[in-house]
Amino acid sequence: MKKLIITFVLLIAVTVFAQYPLDKISTNLDAVLNNTNENEEVHIWVFLSDKGNNLAEYYNNPSMVVSEKSLRRRSKVLDQNSLISLTDLPVNENYISELQNSGFKVKHRTKWLNGVSGWATKQVIQELTNLSCVKELDIVHKYKTDYSVEEEAIENPSSNNDNLSKPGSINSFNYGSSFTQLNQITVPAVHDLGYTGQGITICSMDAGFDNLSHEVFSSMNIIAMWDFVDNDPDVSQGGSHGTSTLSTLGGFKEGQLIGPAFGSDFILARTEDIYSETPIEEDNWIAAVEWADSIGVDVTSTSLSYLDYDPPHQSYTWEDMDGNTARITIAADLAVKWGIFVVNSASNSGYNPNHNTLGAPADGDSVIAVGSVRSNGQRSDFSSVGPSADGRIKPDLMAMGSSVYVARSSSPTSYGNSSGTSFSCPILAGASALILSVDPTLTPIELRELLKSTASKSINPDNLMGWGIINTLEVVNSLVTTAEGDEIPEDFYILRNYPNPFNPSTKVQFSVPQQSDVKITLHDMLGREVKLLFNDEVDAGMQEFVVDARNLASGVYLVRMITGTFNKTIKISLLK
Repeated sequence: MKKLIITFVLLIAVTVFAQYPLDKISTNLDAVLNNTNENEEVHIWVFLSDKGNNLAEYYNNPSMVVSEKSLRRRSKVLDQNSLISLTDLPVNENYISELQNSGFKVKHRTKWLNGVSGWATKQVIQELTNLSCVKELDIVHKYKTDYSVEEEAIENPSSNNDNLSKPGSINSFNYGSSFTQLNQITVPAVHDLGYTGQGITICSMDAGFDNLSHEVFSSMNIIAMWDFVDNDPDVSQGGSHGTSTLSTLGGFKEGQLIGPAFGSDFILARTEDIYSETPIEEDNWIAAVEWADSIGVDVTSTSLSYLDYDPPHQSYTWEDMDGNTARITIAADLAVKWGIFVVNSASNSGYNPNHNTLGAPADGDSVIAVGSVRSNGQRSDFSSVGPSADGRIKPDLMAMGSSVYVARSSSPTSYGNSSGTSFSCPILAGASALILSVDPTLTPIELRELLKSTASKSINPDNLMGWGIINTLEVVNSLVTTAEGDEIPEDFYILRNYPNPFNPSTKVQFSVPQQSDVKITLHDMLGREVKLLFNDEVDAGMQEFVVDARNLASGVYLVRMITGTFNKTIKISLLK
């Protein structure tokens, strides 16, 4: 009888495992399938065996894969003849058709990981394992959202904040209640030097940006937006978290709130659905970072940190925070490889004496994990700690995350205070953009080392505060000191004006790599030419001119530079 029972059990085991070839099904997916109904759809990754044939056209024409701006950024870290690799090439469309013909419902493609995410039933998964183009199937992991830990709403606060913003009237701008969070990392002094993040593109990946009509965004240059949850260009759904974090990154309203990188260009990506009862899924973030790379992003700021989730949701744990396990972390490290400076909130899970409290992708070895401090420089109790599971110091750097002044969603003029590494992250990301505007040739690793070597704990880093609070001015001064001489730029570009907003005049800088005829015109928001600003032949190098707007009405205007095939437009804001 005992022998019959053993035989019966073995027969069942053979039957179960025969459904799914073990060499293609991950352990995590296998565990989920054993607890899934036949008609229930599972959110999975399908990783493919190769990129198919006929790939030469991509290598011969890299701009088919990413933008010229992305290629210029990559040239900082890659050989000129190897700006794209097999990893960059699109997922093979014929393979995707095979997956769909088997019943697989595609959500996102990932060229970096060579796969697609989507939904499939048990039967469809079984059919997928029989396809020769399929290399591996895995679960799309889910994470617990880690938002701000406290909020103090202050509706329509007084704008009389001169004592906070301009002690002794020594700064160029009135920072209002945002002065403390910026002055702690010496940003106002860098603004005084004329650096506002001009020429740098930042991608903010967050939940909803539900109040872009807020006054703090009136002069922000947003060049692209996409909702990776609903798959459309409307990023206003999904709550107010993105509104608050974006305001601390690059908002501008004198006397109220100024973000460090208000002169940068911005890409907005909604990657989280706060209305869903399920946790965030990693494929939204991966799709967003690949999209931002293709546009030419320089810095990413993600104020969402993801931790383990209770069953039945499949998730990573603190033991997986080793920099090489979470798919989202692998993608983040790849972004750094392509020359992107990736900044992420460390998380708000505080201190645990037994293990790290990090959330992916902050565990990445090339990702800047940002912890939080109070205004007095002490670590915030909620700020997550390291080390990573493989023993590396985390977090990397610190900025103010307790009682940070932010824009609110209740009206176009409302502000308040919020706390969390959600806010220390964009502050540090914005400061990094200032440094890159001083020296755009810095690689992500070079920038990271500059920040670490000048931070408050550079001599004695630890797993509570990493290398400490950054000192933006010290980094900038080191670059300005060593960057002597007149260097000829490698390409045409026009920088954001300074100051912006302005009244009645503002300065605009542009550069040309060789002697060129340059025409620059001013237009209203309908595209009508208002004024000829510059029309002359110039030598190679950096040039500057003044926009005199004494006879113009308040509003947003367009400055257009045309020379040869180069045609670039920036926004300027006149406030009288």
